[in-house]
Amino acid sequence: MIRATRRELLAGSTLAAFGTALPLAAHAQSPAVTRPDLFIGTGGHGHTFPGATLPFGMVQLSPDTNNHGWDACSGYHQSDRSIMGFSHTHLSGTGIGDMLDVLLVPTRKPLKLVAGPRETPSDGYRQRYTDEHAEPGYYRVKLESGVLAELTATERTGLHRYTFAKGPGHILIDLTHCKQETAEEAIRIEDASLAIGEDGLLTGSRQVFRWAEGRRIHFAMQLSRKPDRVQFYGDGDTPVAGGGRGVTGHRLKVALFFDDAGAAPILVKTGISAVDVAGARGALAEAPGWTFDAACAAAQRIWAKELDMVRVAGGTPAQRTIMASALYHTLMGPTLFSDRDGRYVGLDQQVHTLPATERAYSAYSLWDTYRALHPLMTLVRPDMAERFVHDLIRQTQQSPYGPPTWPLQGFETGCMNGWHSVAVLAEAHAKGIKADYAAAWPNIRRRAFDPQYKDSLATLGRDHYMRLGYIPADKIKESVSRTQEYAYNDHAMALLADAIGKTDDAALLRKRSGNWRNVIDPKIGFARPRFADGSWWAAYDPIQLGHMPQPRWRDYTEANGWQATFLNQHDIYGLIAHFGGDAAYDAKIDSFFNAPSTLPANAPPDIAGLVGQYAHGNEPGHHVAYLYAYVGTPWKTQAMVRRLCTEMYKDDPDGVIGNDDCGQMSAWFILSSFGFYPVDPTTGIYVFGSPLFDSGEMRVGAGKTLRVRAIGNAPDRPYVQSVRWNGKPWTRNWIAHTDLIQGGELEFTMGAKPSRFGTRAEDRPPSAPR
Repeated sequence: MIRATRRELLAGSTLAAFGTALPLAAHAQSPAVTRPDLFIGTGGHGHTFPGATLPFGMVQLSPDTNNHGWDACSGYHQSDRSIMGFSHTHLSGTGIGDMLDVLLVPTRKPLKLVAGPRETPSDGYRQRYTDEHAEPGYYRVKLESGVLAELTATERTGLHRYTFAKGPGHILIDLTHCKQETAEEAIRIEDASLAIGEDGLLTGSRQVFRWAEGRRIHFAMQLSRKPDRVQFYGDGDTPVAGGGRGVTGHRLKVALFFDDAGAAPILVKTGISAVDVAGARGALAEAPGWTFDAACAAAQRIWAKELDMVRVAGGTPAQRTIMASALYHTLMGPTLFSDRDGRYVGLDQQVHTLPATERAYSAYSLWDTYRALHPLMTLVRPDMAERFVHDLIRQTQQSPYGPPTWPLQGFETGCMNGWHSVAVLAEAHAKGIKADYAAAWPNIRRRAFDPQYKDSLATLGRDHYMRLGYIPADKIKESVSRTQEYAYNDHAMALLADAIGKTDDAALLRKRSGNWRNVIDPKIGFARPRFADGSWWAAYDPIQLGHMPQPRWRDYTEANGWQATFLNQHDIYGLIAHFGGDAAYDAKIDSFFNAPSTLPANAPPDIAGLVGQYAHGNEPGHHVAYLYAYVGTPWKTQAMVRRLCTEMYKDDPDGVIGNDDCGQMSAWFILSSFGFYPVDPTTGIYVFGSPLFDSGEMRVGAGKTLRVRAIGNAPDRPYVQSVRWNGKPWTRNWIAHTDLIQGGELEFTMGAKPSRFGTRAEDRPPSAPR
């Protein structure tokens, strides 16, 4: 890859589609749109991909450099140096992989039916590459066989343009390609088929058993030129006699041969559907004709409008690129899941049809995204936030497990713990988003009160939780984190119950939301594993992941005792009292950020980006820097947030600490660099931090604009001296969503030393009482 060329492009200003170019000096005066770098997060463990998609689109058409191992979760890693081909679906920033559907391999090399290893690409159909370029809605790369590959997308259709050198070439479609944990892992694919119809369309289907076990994908593919020969391959790469017009089995492929592939560019468009081939055929209507450039220009216009929602000035050129790239990554999902005719597969595995005004979505990484991604959407895209809420209510009604945890492609993966969709619903209600919340209540209530209600992996131990008030560490893994997260879900469910008039249920849930106390031992000041007989783990070490030596049995979820101690987001003043008051809790936060940054050997790679024992690369601690505001030392929040904004993000492939987690890491940066963050999204308030940029604009609801100014801002001036809202002095160290969504100007005056701003008890942020 030619990284220098990309950096030179980024050092300048934007493409025509992304606004008028401005000299660097102008950026310090007026907020402007900066071009994102789609390669940020594609190295390290960011797990993002650089291919072509639309905001929240169903198709993510991107190169696959690998399909096994942890760093292949998105199908792409910038260190791999060879491309297997281009597939149509990808996950952005996740810690588990799936998707990578319908792989196309354009090449002039001899036909090979296996990809081959990364170490020796020539052993298979892998190809080394150069001249890689990516921008929103468009991807381009030169493959070693001499093929120039270009990609763009509509919502449900991927468009390819392959320019071959003169002479023969072929395109291989590999339906055996999908995510594996190891190269040796058996890939389970069922009910696969490939066929060419009388209309010349190549169609196919497969059922994949990966993370979303049993999901189905269907496609319809049209080519601008008819192949000279077609060869289908069945299980075991057995060629179908006489070429044939189709094949069924489990591991299928088809090769499309062109005697003179270079005579003219070969264009391919592929519609996809989770419902059936008819839905995939219908998707092709989004891309009529063979005007690749027009489709690409349309995609870029859509992205230009979306990326214009946030503008900043000041900071460094790298920080402005990080901001634009973060905004791009927050618009990757959840992803569209309903066909053009409104059909989709529900969590009950049935096909449903939506009215024309509604859409279904997939890939909700709710354990991560309820914290900042969904709150960001309520600000900059309240229309999408409303769509997501309607969709989550439907999914709650249809799921055998009740409120979703991590729904993917019509299946509940049960990944992580808790059912944080209720937090998204409670937040949306608190911020005035209209929806039929009562329609979700019957299944929410079953999850809340029925210990016999069907469990997923995410909801284990509810019977213990209801009976004992905590989950015993000798019965259920991740017990300490589960207890606290179930308590937060109780809090969110109580808010929903109140909203629909279920006051008795709300009172019970509000009382139960205090169960976090039962796993935080005030004698030692830490979240601590507790056993069924009521005793605590005696040989406690907050660095360790739990009391059992087995790496799979941990007492915390992607955390240790240090990090789990600060999980409570909803009863912060109760937690402060539990620790002995403001001074004791302030000292506890200090010790968290100042502890040695050591981890046990069995720590997962998710625990990354350490400042003391704080791990910015993982979500459980994302609110902790803001907790100082609740004990009257907000200047410590200001200093730490500024440090995290500048140290944890880079304009580099390895520029995201940990996984981006479907935009959560990016959303944290956007909100924090604007100077505020939702510690508990369900309260509808934002706690002030330290704005990174000199000025910024954020397009909020109903066409209004929120402007943020940081007067006297500089790298060595992170401390807030005073705040004005719409020109009037503002003493509170927080602001409500109902204020920000109206638009206006939030003005911070910054200084080099801490001030007394926001330290009075009456100016501290509110927290939900029990």
